[in-house]
This record gives sequence, structure tokens and C-alpha cells, in this order.
Amino acid sequence: MTINKKAVSRILLTTVALLAVVVLGANALHTVPAGHTGVVLRFGAVQDEVLGEGLHVVLPFATRVVDMNNQVTKAEVTSNSASQDLQTVNSTVALNYRINSQSAASVYRNIGINYEDVVVIPAIQEAVKAVMAQYTAEELITMRQTVGSEMQQNISEKLTPYGFSTQSLNIVDFQFSEEFNAAIEAKQTAQQNALKAEQDLARVKVEAEQAVAQAQAEAESYRLKSQELTDEMILMEFIEKWDGKMPTVVSDGQALFSLDSLLGLEGSSSAPPAQE
Repeated sequence: MTINKKAVSRILLTTVALLAVVVLGANALHTVPAGHTGVVLRFGAVQDEVLGEGLHVVLPFATRVVDMNNQVTKAEVTSNSASQDLQTVNSTVALNYRINSQSAASVYRNIGINYEDVVVIPAIQEAVKAVMAQYTAEELITMRQTVGSEMQQNISEKLTPYGFSTQSLNIVDFQFSEEFNAAIEAKQTAQQNALKAEQDLARVKVEAEQAVAQAQAEAESYRLKSQELTDEMILMEFIEKWDGKMPTVVSDGQALFSLDSLLGLEGSSSAPPAQE
């Protein structure tokens, strides 16, 4: 069997051409993932034009695309600082930030892909130390939200020129020395005891005022009753409670009192003396 050299050559050339097309096609297409921006490098030089999400055709071999993440990223930093009253504060702060899409090329050109270690974390540490120094240790506890807002503003001022935007900042933890914690606990206990004593004093005062008011009311009631008490009222009270029987106790042959005297009729008629 005779091998046709021309046919073999054509097959080889066709195969090589297909492989070249495949290689060129693979290098000419680039897919930018969701939430990313494609930074274009042409012969190593960063281009100002960036690629959005999706499939793109690029110049093979001469062009390389670096995908920069524009999604919100968390950087958690633990630092040691001093408060205004020179208390040592160990804090953990979590910053949510992202690279602005239009700044992706600038970030890659000026900082690179290791931007968190180069720019973000140092900015957080510096902001934490600067803000901590403006507050006492006790204020850091009671004004935690205000302190966090000032930290985020300070960090934003440092990162915005580089093309970053801060989304939120959370103070994860504050840790103070054992001596300071003991002092805070003692102060809170003293405040609670003082508040309880104040409340007890107020309660006793109210109870005393209530007792005085009740006594005054009772005295006024007795006074009014004594003013309204007359002989007729006494007589009516006696009649209502009398059982209808005449008195049986006598003295010197006479009753101790007579019904007429009780009724105010003495002198108008006389009752016969009791027989011995």
C-alpha cells in the first residue's frame, strides 16, 4: 500500500491549524465572573478600560485579564490601643469594604492584588488607635456606637482616595485589664446601692406623708362629728337603742333617772314615786 505523502502533509497541516485555532480561541476569550471587574493588561501595561461581567474577546497572547473582586469583603483586625485615661484596650474590629468597579484598574496598578495587607489593615489599625485615644475606657463602653461611627469615618477618609468604599464597621470586642474590670464592677455596685437607698428613702417619705395625711383626715372627721353632735342627736340615738323597759335601779326610793328627764319633759308632769 502506497502512502500518499501529500495527503499526509495536508492532514498534518489541517491538524496543526485546528490546534492553533483552538489555542488562539482559548486565549482570545475571557469570562469575567459575577461581582468582578476584569483589568486588562496589554503587553504587561494596565489599560484604563476594564471589562464587566460576562464573556469577552481579547487579543490573544498580547492581552491578559486579571479579575478584581468588587464584592463586599470583611477584614477583621485585632489591635492593642490606649484610651484617653491610659487604659490598655485590646479590641477586635471587623470592616466590610469593597473595591469600586471604576477603580479596579487603579487599585491593581498602584497597589496590586495584595491590597488588604498593604492598605486596608494598616488603615484600620491606625484609625482604631486614633479614635481610642479620644475617649476614656468607660466612654468606650457607654459610647460604643459613636466610637464605631468615628472609626468608620476615619477609615473611609484613608481608603476612599485609593478607590475603596467602606460599607460598615462593627466593634466585635473590647477587652480591658482585670484591674479596670474590677473597678467598673465596684462602681456599678456602689451606684446600684445608692439608687436602692434613694428609692428606699423616697418610699419611707411617701409612707410618712400618707400616714400624716390619714391622721389629719381622721382628726378632721372627728372634729366635724363633734360639731354636729347635739342634744337632739343624743336623744335620737338613745331612743333608737332603747329596749322599751323602764329603769329598775333605785336610790333612796327614787329611780336614778326618769324617762321624762331623758325626754326633756321634767316639770310638765310627774311620775308617781316608786313604792318601797
